[in-house]
Amino acid sequence: METEPFLRIGPAPLGVVLIHGFTGTPKEMRGLGESLAARGFSVLGIRLAGHATRIEDMARMRYTDWMADVQDGYALMRNIREKVALVGLSMGGALSLTMASCLEVAAVAALSTPFELPRPVSDWTLRLLSWIHPYLPKGKEQPGSDWFDPQAWKEHVSYPYNPARSILELKRLLEEMQNALPQVRAPVLLMHSRQDTYVPPEHMEKIYERLGSAHKQKRWVENAGHVITEDRTRAEVYEAVAGFLSEVIGWPLR
Repeated sequence: METEPFLRIGPAPLGVVLIHGFTGTPKEMRGLGESLAARGFSVLGIRLAGHATRIEDMARMRYTDWMADVQDGYALMRNIREKVALVGLSMGGALSLTMASCLEVAAVAALSTPFELPRPVSDWTLRLLSWIHPYLPKGKEQPGSDWFDPQAWKEHVSYPYNPARSILELKRLLEEMQNALPQVRAPVLLMHSRQDTYVPPEHMEKIYERLGSAHKQKRWVENAGHVITEDRTRAEVYEAVAGFLSEVIGWPLR
């Protein structure tokens, strides 16, 4: 099934752990993973705890569970390839950057990654909200209205609502990421759509400014919503990530 974890083994000396976003599934990263595998990379698309099952499962998870999932994926890939890169979308990008501060990684690509929640909110407010309204709409707009590829939106798989308790966990994870950014030393690629209404584009600038890496770069894409790995920009994203990883390890693109 497209929502299941996936593994591909290639001849390149680099293994890539792919991490999907908040309420999403490995399907968000499958196209990118298949593209990287076709270029010779080994790829592992993990499924974060509580995702792609039931939304109630996600509400029971803590951000430390998701960090542990990344660490497990990293350990598995280290058994296959000595060098490992972390590539994540949205919350997956935040997990990639956070874990890169404490794991030996060759590179990080963080796509559509938030720096903080869109609006300041206290922990106790989120706890109270989780009792009153356990599941919240993802936005005020019509679902899918921010996608530039309508067919891609129809094929997208995620929970239809945000568990309020999980938003608190996301907030805590982003606080961890903010503290971790100065300790990230691996090369980093940041990508973001200028039309992203879910995570404001200026979040990429905030992450970039705080990164400790001496090799960091920003790349904007146009005419896409938040899920740039599946929207109209997907081919551009695939090429950019593959080119970045190839440059880091000196592997010629196929």
